[in-house]
Amino acid sequence: MRKILTLALLAATVAPLAIPAAANAQSRGEVRDSYRDLQEEQRELREAQRHGDRGDIREERRDVREARREHREDWRDYREHNRRAYARGHWRAPFRYQRWHSGVVLRPHYYAPRYYINDYGRYRLPQPGRGLRWVRHYDDVLLVNIRNGRIVQIYYSFFW
Repeated sequence: MRKILTLALLAATVAPLAIPAAANAQSRGEVRDSYRDLQEEQRELREAQRHGDRGDIREERRDVREARREHREDWRDYREHNRRAYARGHWRAPFRYQRWHSGVVLRPHYYAPRYYINDYGRYRLPQPGRGLRWVRHYDDVLLVNIRNGRIVQIYYSFFW
């Protein structure tokens, strides 16, 4: 038992050291900066192709590849961080997931105001008509008639 605890403590202290030291881009600014760097490297490559020799072109291509890789990593980190942050949000329901179909009538607690999507334009959802609301149900988006609870339209796995 003592060996297991010792190994667990050792693994817990060594595990953070095993993670690469690359910075995680968790802000939009970092992603924007890495994109600007990529654009600058691409400009330098075009300039080298116009006026440079083979060595310059090869070096600039290497720099563009590195900038692309860096931008991809920053973008991936940003998306992952924000996906996790949004998953911790208040939309989680105190009930289990259920796959709904159009025409089904929901009970009011399934389309309570805390699940409304008020900024539907941000998600490129069409404007709901009078008496209709976009409601989030886990990763699905439901267009619900809030007067009677009937589902009008559904987008499955919308937030995935």
